Amino acid sequence: MAQIDVKELLETTREHFREGNYRIAESLLQQLLLQDSKNPEIFHMLATIYYDQGKFNKAIKTFRRALEIDPGYTDASVGLSIILNDLGKYDEGKKVFVEAQDVLARRNNESDPYVQERLATKHDELGELYFQYKRYDEALEQYERALTLSSRKAELKMKVIECFLKKDDANRAFKDLRALVQEYPQFVPARLKLGILYWGAKRTIEAIEQWEGVLMRDPDHPQAQKYLHMAQEAGTTLVT
Repeated sequence: MAQIDVKELLETTREHFREGNYRIAESLLQQLLLQDSKNPEIFHMLATIYYDQGKFNKAIKTFRRALEIDPGYTDASVGLSIILNDLGKYDEGKKVFVEAQDVLARRNNESDPYVQERLATKHDELGELYFQYKRYDEALEQYERALTLSSRKAELKMKVIECFLKKDDANRAFKDLRALVQEYPQFVPARLKLGILYWGAKRTIEAIEQWEGVLMRDPDHPQAQKYLHMAQEAGTTLVT
């Protein structure tokens, strides 16, 4: 098979993989392996399909093969981390990703914004995984690592705050939310959440101020409207 045919076959396989046509993609990937057994992307896609099929051992072996070829292939490291976490092997899952990230950081110029954002995205994904499993300390660690690399500061700071709330550290959550609203006054999710915390603490006037601040920026925001209506129903006079 000519080189151009391999490239075309790989692109066709990617399309089927992205669209979720795993049966077709798996068949094409097996063909690609006969032509190119050193491409980590092929093993990553194949491992993802095995995972979807519930063939966990086979998926783990295939993800590891991708990482043997390219130890810094973060898509494979995240995929492997997900499986290991599903199997309760949390520490091993974390180790896999951290090692791949370290390889990629050494290989690339750490000041490259593209590289930094890519690493941040993977930390964010792993943080989401830990959060899903209620491992909030590990999630917090990953979100904070992402923060040091990403330009998506407000979004990631909100995720950090959610971890503190899950850890029952309301004081820290209040402090960080107030700082976030001050730093990013247009960031609606922070104002909305701060209002909810104020309401829960029976600081009604401050809660209303935050929700009104949301409606100043987004007059049709349904949640802010709902919360203000709730305050009205409770007999509170709205601040104008």
